[in-house]
Amino acid sequence: MVSEVLPKKSEIPRLLPAAMLPPYTYVPATNTPHPIRHPDGHSHGRKGRTPAALDPDAWHENRNFLLAIDLFNCGYYWEAHEEWERLWRASNPESIVGRFLKGLVKLSAAGVKVREKSIHGVRRHAASAGEVFADVAAESGLDVYAGLRLTHLQFAADRAAQLPYQDKLKAGDPVKVFPFVIEPEQLPLG
Repeated sequence: MVSEVLPKKSEIPRLLPAAMLPPYTYVPATNTPHPIRHPDGHSHGRKGRTPAALDPDAWHENRNFLLAIDLFNCGYYWEAHEEWERLWRASNPESIVGRFLKGLVKLSAAGVKVREKSIHGVRRHAASAGEVFADVAAESGLDVYAGLRLTHLQFAADRAAQLPYQDKLKAGDPVKVFPFVIEPEQLPLG
C-alpha cells in the first residue's frame, strides 16, 4: 500500500523498529560526508555482507528489503537506494524480482534528486520507476509483488514526477520529501 497522507515522523510505520537509522542522510555534492568513503561517514569501515536474494513470496523474511522500506519511508533516500541496489545485484537483475527492485532503486533516486534540487532528475527517475512497476505487473500477472501493491507504487512514482518540491531542505536532514509512504499490504507477524 502507498499511503497518501504524510504521517508525522513519529507515526511513520517501521518494519524493523529496532534497527538504528543513520544520524543523517547523504546528499551528493553537499557538505554531508560520504557514508562509506569518508572517515566521518555514518557507515565508514562497515563491511556489509552480500544480502540474500529477495524471494517475493518470503519478502517479510528479508531484513535488507524491510530495512530499505524503513529507510525510504523515513527520508533516507540515498541509503534506501544503496540497500535496494545491493538486493538488486543479489537477486538476478534481469529477473522479474530484479526489475521490481530496480523500480524501487529508481524511486529512491528520485528522492535523492529532490534533495539535489534537480527537478529534471526527479521526473526522469520517478517516471522510469512507474514504467518499471507497470512492466513488472504485466510480466508477473500480479498486482501485489513482494508485499507491495504495484498499482500503488506506479501511482506514487507518477505522483512523485509531478509534484513541486520545497527549496529549503537542509542537507543531511532526513525529512521526507514525498507525500506517501510505502507499506506492505500485509505486515509480517511478530
